[in-house]
Amino acid sequence: MVIIKKPSKRSLYFQYVFLITLTIISSVVSFAFFLSLFDITLFKSNRQIFFEKEYINPAKDRTLFYDYNYGKDIVRENGAIVVLVRNEELSSLMSSMRQFEDRFNKKFQYPYVFLNDKEFTKEFIKSTSAMTTAETKYGLIPVEMWSYPSWINQTKAKHARDEMQENKVIYGGSESYRHMCRFNSGFFFRHPLIEQYDYYWRLEPGVEFMCDIDYDVFKFIKKNNITYGFTIALMEVKETIPTLWDTVKEFTKEYPQYLNKNNAMKFISNTGKNYNMCHFWSNFEIGDLNFWRSEKYIKFFEYLDKAGGFFYERWGDAPVHSIALALFLEKTQIHFFNDISYRHSPFEHCPIEKNVHEEGKCHCNPEKTFDFTWGSCLPSWFSL
Repeated sequence: MVIIKKPSKRSLYFQYVFLITLTIISSVVSFAFFLSLFDITLFKSNRQIFFEKEYINPAKDRTLFYDYNYGKDIVRENGAIVVLVRNEELSSLMSSMRQFEDRFNKKFQYPYVFLNDKEFTKEFIKSTSAMTTAETKYGLIPVEMWSYPSWINQTKAKHARDEMQENKVIYGGSESYRHMCRFNSGFFFRHPLIEQYDYYWRLEPGVEFMCDIDYDVFKFIKKNNITYGFTIALMEVKETIPTLWDTVKEFTKEYPQYLNKNNAMKFISNTGKNYNMCHFWSNFEIGDLNFWRSEKYIKFFEYLDKAGGFFYERWGDAPVHSIALALFLEKTQIHFFNDISYRHSPFEHCPIEKNVHEEGKCHCNPEKTFDFTWGSCLPSWFSL
C-alpha cells in the first residue's frame, strides 16, 4: 500500500511564489523582446528625442571654444552686440553688461552698438565704454525709423492706446513701446551702424546670464547654417494682436512663393486657421542679419506695417519675428540655446542637465526654469 503525503501549506506557498516569479520573469523577457522589434523612441519624451536627434551641441565642437593662448589675435566673425536702450536705463544696463562680459564677451571681444531715439549722454558713453575693452559705438535712430508713417491716423492710434490702457493690457497705453516694436520689427537691421554686420546678439538692460559661455556663438551659427537662436518661447497676450494672424494669412495668399516647403508653421498654428500665440521671446536673439534684410522679410514687414497694427493694436516684434521665422525657414535653421542660462524678469531659462551644473559653470536653479511651466511653448517646439 502506497501512502501519498499531501504537501504542507508551506510547501504549496513556495511553489506558488516560484510559479508567479517565473511568470513575471517570462513576461518581462517577452515584453523586452517585443520592444526590440519596434522603435524604442516611442517610449521617450519629445524633449529626449529632440536632444538625441536634432539638437546641435556646441560643446562637442572644440574649434568653437576660446583658446587663451590666442589672446587678442582671435579671429572673430562679422558680428556685434546690439543694444536698444535709453539714457535712464544706464544702471540696469551696466548690470547686464557686467554679467555679459564675465560670462562671454571678455573672451571674444565683440563690438557693442548702442542705439537710442535720443542722443546718448556723456555719462552713458563714459560708463558703458569703461565696462568693456571691446569697441563701443553709439548711434541715434533716424526719425523715419521712430515715428508715425504717413498712412497712420494718429487720433485713431491714440484712441486704441487709451482703450488698451483702460483694459489694463500690458504696455497698452505706451506710445514709445509701439515705436520700439516697429523699429525692432523692421528697421534695426537697416540702421547705418548695423548695416556693416552679418550677425547680431540682442542685449537688453536688466537681464541676467547665469552660465559661462566659452564658445563663439557667431562661429557656431555660421558653421551650422543657423539663422536664429532663442532661449525662451512663450505665449503672446492675445489682446495685443487681434488681427495680426488674419493679416499674415492675407500676405501668404498674395506671396505664396516666400513660404518654405519644410517650414515650422506647426509651432505657431496646427491648421493654419488660427495663431496659437507661441513666439520666441525676442529680448534674447542671436541671429543672421541678412535674413531680416531679405526680400521676403522686407515684403512681409512692409505688408504688416501698411496694415497699421503696430499702432492701432500693439503688435510686438516677438510675434512678428517668430511668425516670419516659422513660415520662411526650416526648423533646423532655428536653434534653441539650451546651454545659455538667461533671465528677463519674470521668466528665465536654466539648463536642467546635471553635468552642466556639476562643472561649476552655472549659478541658476534648474527648478525655476520656465521651460515646462504653463504658458511655455518650448514643449511645442520639441514636438515638431
